[in-house]
Amino acid sequence: MSKFNTKSTGTKTTNLAGGEAFQESPELEFISILLTSFVQDQYYRSASDGINRVKALVKACDKEFCAKAAIYARNEFGMRSISHVVAGEIAKQVKGKEWTKRFFDKVVYRVDDITEILSYYMGEYKKPLPNSLKKGLAKAFDKFNEYQLAKYRGEGKQLSLVDAVNLVHPSPFNGNADALKKLVNGELVSKDTWESELTKAGQNAESKEDKVEKKKDVWVNLIREKKIGYFALLRNLRNILEQAPEIVPEAITLLTDRKLIKKSLVLPFRFNTAVGEISKTNFDGSRAVVMALNEALDISVDNVPNLDGKTLVVLDVSGSMGGYYGWQGDGKSPAEIGALFSAVLVKANNADFMSFHGDAKYKTLNPMDSTLTLAKSIKFTGGCTDFKAPFITANKAYDRIIILSDMQGWVGYNNPQEAFKTYKTKYKCDPFVYMFDLQGYGTLQLPERNVACLAGFSDKVFDVMKYLEQDKNALVNTINQVVI
Repeated sequence: MSKFNTKSTGTKTTNLAGGEAFQESPELEFISILLTSFVQDQYYRSASDGINRVKALVKACDKEFCAKAAIYARNEFGMRSISHVVAGEIAKQVKGKEWTKRFFDKVVYRVDDITEILSYYMGEYKKPLPNSLKKGLAKAFDKFNEYQLAKYRGEGKQLSLVDAVNLVHPSPFNGNADALKKLVNGELVSKDTWESELTKAGQNAESKEDKVEKKKDVWVNLIREKKIGYFALLRNLRNILEQAPEIVPEAITLLTDRKLIKKSLVLPFRFNTAVGEISKTNFDGSRAVVMALNEALDISVDNVPNLDGKTLVVLDVSGSMGGYYGWQGDGKSPAEIGALFSAVLVKANNADFMSFHGDAKYKTLNPMDSTLTLAKSIKFTGGCTDFKAPFITANKAYDRIIILSDMQGWVGYNNPQEAFKTYKTKYKCDPFVYMFDLQGYGTLQLPERNVACLAGFSDKVFDVMKYLEQDKNALVNTINQVVI
């Protein structure tokens, strides 16, 4: 018998926009927040309100499930800050459970996760630190070598890596004993990082012209020796174009390397951010880099399932999705993310596409275009949000309907159950419905028993889609399989 996925009674509620909605189960709401939150202000909710909601959900849900979800969000989806919040709340709310110290070890993916988790906990709850938190984070130090520890020393921050060592007391072993000793003694220096090499180039230059030449040499060496991480490469494309144009072809080779893209956990919207920056330039290699970024984005989402039958992709283009502000450039607005994922789904399945706000309209997208080109062809006009509109406008039978939205139907609009029922009767079909929650606000426009719920901005969400039509609780069940 399912412990978490009890049958939904379709509990009606009022959403943050004041409209009719259905309450998500606490577990599904918790997952949705974890896989969509960057701990920043949203249209209907501030960052602090979002954190408070996470605190409440950790209290309401099974704590081990919350821990598994945080590991999944951090290690599979690359969600950082929100996983730090959950780790801090697990430390506060769970006492005496043997699995907790293993959780704190496994939720750490990068060195600075240690200092961020400690900073969150101490900022919220002060000292003393729970023993399980200290033991788990101490164990996490074993994952990292001297290079990684040096890179994330965190000097100048309120809580440095040295502070973390003094708080959790990691046990040295052959792999990191020397590095920990150097760190505590103030002798650990970042070596061979792209930041340190560029800094040295600037410090050692004898003139402005010499500085330009030395920085060019650093970029050439970093790329030829593959000593720059994928995300750092993505963020420094403009500098490379400006300072070392001759190395751009080799940078493009790294940029479109399938293994590097998959290993990096770079979220798809990051490519959109990079394209926005490079599109403002007119360097000799700018056009080639933009083309490479489009290719890299397509690679980052290339495991989209090919779904049998006819598919309709429906995107909310209302004001709360970011329509009043257009494409922000940071790629994080639900409008931009929704457009990207709509384009991905249309390309993979030759699906029909429809956008909606107060009404709904079909739009023909060319699946031969790149994902980013398709996404940017979708216009966000703002306005109200009526979830009946897609079902009223749909003009054929579909095997599935995928709705991407913040799920905030507006006040004055009834929920779409009757319109959905009328559509099914008219076209003699019973489509599988996906609700893709882009903001994690905690409500749906159809009850859970009728839909499969999706959340998350990584290509990993498509792995979940492969199983949803066999098991609509696939997202929750996938998390339940995480081993602590």
